[in-house]
Amino acid sequence: MDKSKVIFGNEISPSAAAKAEKSKRKYTQKFGDDSNRKYSAVIRENAVLGDILGVSDIRVGEDEDGRCEGFDADKGIIVGNIRMGFGHYRISMAMASAAHFMGYKPYWMDLNSYKDTTCTKVISAQNDLYSMGSRISQTDPIFNKCYWEPLNYEGFRKLTYNSSDQKNAELMAPVFSCVPKEIPVIATHVWPAQAALHAGMKKVVNAIPDNWPMALHLAEGSIHTIQTHYAYQGYRILNGMNGKKVSSPMPSDSLIYTGHYIDHELVANIEEDCRRRMDRKLSGKPMRFLLTIGGAGAQKEIFAEIINELLPRIKKGKAALYVNIGDYYNVWDDLKKLCPGVEEVTTLHINDWADTMHFAKEKLDADVEGIHLFCHKDIYQAVYATNLLMRSCDVLVTKPSELSFYPVPKIFIKRIGGHEMWGAIHSAHMGDGTLECEDIPHTIQMVNLFLEDDVMLMDMCGNIIRNKECGIYNGAYEAVKIATGTK
Repeated sequence: MDKSKVIFGNEISPSAAAKAEKSKRKYTQKFGDDSNRKYSAVIRENAVLGDILGVSDIRVGEDEDGRCEGFDADKGIIVGNIRMGFGHYRISMAMASAAHFMGYKPYWMDLNSYKDTTCTKVISAQNDLYSMGSRISQTDPIFNKCYWEPLNYEGFRKLTYNSSDQKNAELMAPVFSCVPKEIPVIATHVWPAQAALHAGMKKVVNAIPDNWPMALHLAEGSIHTIQTHYAYQGYRILNGMNGKKVSSPMPSDSLIYTGHYIDHELVANIEEDCRRRMDRKLSGKPMRFLLTIGGAGAQKEIFAEIINELLPRIKKGKAALYVNIGDYYNVWDDLKKLCPGVEEVTTLHINDWADTMHFAKEKLDADVEGIHLFCHKDIYQAVYATNLLMRSCDVLVTKPSELSFYPVPKIFIKRIGGHEMWGAIHSAHMGDGTLECEDIPHTIQMVNLFLEDDVMLMDMCGNIIRNKECGIYNGAYEAVKIATGTK
């Protein structure tokens, strides 16, 4: 059955199906169609994540066509992803971490990294548009209200949007041509899941990232995993995805609640890390805030306001700050202009991965003062630095995206896209994060609440420990069990 014409028993209108065909033709005309290629697929070491998470890369198209090398048929598991922002990479790291801990060999397969393939060209074109939209939405309220929020909230929700994605994903399938079809795949974005299915991969788990049900994330033929019970109900009935029409529901065996997708290293140390946070609070140590910028490079103005608010306390030893600007060094140049005096108290950790890892480990127990700013050109380092720093911070300050689900006290700044709102709502319900602070004054209010009383931090730490006892943070382990057939 054509996956762009019928989605879980719901027929797509002829006009929408024709639009999906047109979308594929547009990309074919622009980037070509390499469906007849048999791209090589070989396993190579991942220099950054190999030692930490046991990850190897799947290199596609670097050898003669038809070559397949290095796959472990018994213990191999593919983590399929794309770089679109940092979120999908971070969820992939959680899956790889869990798989490695459970004795499997995780293979990293980034469909946005195979430069000469039609697959990567199609994804890169869409990624560039999304990143541009994210940045514009933060500076143009009219664009945000009239276009960006509706697109992220309702546009991506429709089955017709999934119809076009399914048709476009046919152009992505060739990168799987030489990958052994029995190796299980966990996809942390829908496109790798759809591409894997079009290519004939036998075991595909589609790890849905958001708490707002959207047809964007559907890959019929895979097992969809869900982080929240709210999202489970919404996806089961495809709520609102077919306009006002009642949709045919997803089959029960296509959808499984797992809990939050979290790295093993973070889950295993929840109790100890929360104990350290509470001890620091009770002993009057500087409160450690971790600011982390997303992969679109937006929201630096909010960062600047928070830094300016904290600077007097940082200079007095009442607060400390970690700032991870990812791979956007220009953000540091901007912060120096927006935050007078910031350079005087800032230690830079720039493109020195050994230094970053040492700092993160040392500060689990050692004291911290001042501001420490981290920037890495390497994308793996840029993303994973936040995971490393998370354990020794007291409060993570972030937009309510994939980090909404992480087991650390959180302050949520303004979202980028309406779908992210529901990450903050879920976290507030779970008691491990704040409500979304939709403007600067409310963000500053929340920062000061954490600083000035004990209730916010202590309550969240207690809730995180209780959530762990309930298995809330076990989603990555569960996804690996589903993919490998052990659940």
